[in-house]
Amino acid sequence: MLGLPINIKDLINGKVVEWERIEFKEGWNPEDVMHTMCAFANDINNWGGGYIIIGIEEKDGKPILPPKGLQQNQLDPIQKKILQICHRITPNYFPIAQPYNYDEKHILVIWVSGGDNRPYKAPEYLAQGSQYFQWIRRFSNTVKPKQEDEQLLFDLSAKIPFDDRICHNADVNDFQLTLITEYLAEIKSSMVIDSGTSIEEISSSLQIARGPDEYFKPLNVGLLFFTLNPEKYFPGAQIDVVEYQDEVGDHLVEKIFKGPLHTQIRSALRHIQDSVIEEKVIKVPAQAEAIRVFNYPYEAIEEALVNAVYHKSYEQRNPVEVSIRTDCIEILSYPGPLPPVDNDILKQERVTARNYRNRRIGDFLKELHLTEGRSTGLPKIRKALKDNDSPDPIFETDHNTTYFFVKITINKEFAPHQPQVDTQADTQVDTQVKVILEYCKAPHTREEILRYLELEPHYKSFKRHVIPLLEEKLIKRTIPDKPKSKNQKYVITLKGLELLK
Repeated sequence: MLGLPINIKDLINGKVVEWERIEFKEGWNPEDVMHTMCAFANDINNWGGGYIIIGIEEKDGKPILPPKGLQQNQLDPIQKKILQICHRITPNYFPIAQPYNYDEKHILVIWVSGGDNRPYKAPEYLAQGSQYFQWIRRFSNTVKPKQEDEQLLFDLSAKIPFDDRICHNADVNDFQLTLITEYLAEIKSSMVIDSGTSIEEISSSLQIARGPDEYFKPLNVGLLFFTLNPEKYFPGAQIDVVEYQDEVGDHLVEKIFKGPLHTQIRSALRHIQDSVIEEKVIKVPAQAEAIRVFNYPYEAIEEALVNAVYHKSYEQRNPVEVSIRTDCIEILSYPGPLPPVDNDILKQERVTARNYRNRRIGDFLKELHLTEGRSTGLPKIRKALKDNDSPDPIFETDHNTTYFFVKITINKEFAPHQPQVDTQADTQVDTQVKVILEYCKAPHTREEILRYLELEPHYKSFKRHVIPLLEEKLIKRTIPDKPKSKNQKYVITLKGLELLK
């Protein structure tokens, strides 16, 4: 097996990993590399560790390209030296190092994931007798910790993030090789899997399993992405989408999306895009270009749903709940944000969190371009709604942050139509309402009504044009006790006849 499970070009250009998690080094400096390895392994912010790229110069934390590179005869000695300095870190820590040819230059990439045995210490100098420190990352820098940082590291050592823990009730053979190969192909990884590669080798290189040979077990994050039924191991690892057809919830349609996390996200989003999202073109007098608005901008829904899947607890059995109502979409996940984020902070334009739940899940979602980076989700939702001239979103949690709630209100151009019911002689009845009422003097099916209006017979058309008349009791079902009957038809009521008069 060759290569790391990441697209090297995207990594170097900061497209899938934040700049704070990448350290570029023009040349080989063993002490600097040792300190940065220790800092990434300590992972004080639960970001998921980081990458050290040797052979590329940096300026202000960004790479200077094309790379200066290393000599080919340097690669093997450097990797041997890395093994030596790993033994100087206490407890010992061993990352994955892989040479690459990038822009016809040799570079070395060291993948340092967050360690299981933090806090780690490393000496200030390689000379014997040098003082040891618990090196940490502060933004793009590797620094010595302050006293409060040391205490935080000790607190973190007592808890490995749930997505990075071993699942003792599963086996590496539960992984689906097809899902792994599809993932590697999608992210354009240089990792090569041949017929002689074992699932243990693949799992080790992806860092989705660990342990001694006699007890090599999958990690929770691997089961969430690379098994067909993660809900078998984590009940509640699913997205429930409920479409309410009336205000009180007497009539609703529920769809449940399961499977690998990225698959259920994409399936749920595709369903919402096909059956819920609508576009309207508004022509403006004396203006050549029309205005295009959506009832809900897709970007806002996508970001809110991905955030919910990313940050929910998979130790709890609660699914992500998406409620599609007549005037809004609500997304609910459990628990809420990690402290210090609370309701007051959620009202700010930009929410900056220090601690993150599910660091490994976030890494996989970033590789798949389903999320971008830390603290970008809520600002992106606000921007997408503002660009669509939609109301501001509502972000909410409770005092104990037991849940996280997002409400996205429908654009005013799509607000549920409320037909006039005034029976005064001078009432002007909406033209389309009148057409439907006239047509429904005889019973007709939903499809017949929509085709008569020259509309596609989709549920979203029915919800927009027919359901409001049902709610106002201007028409009624011919089979009221079986609203979903295949023989269901709709006919005008006495109230509807009065309105026509």
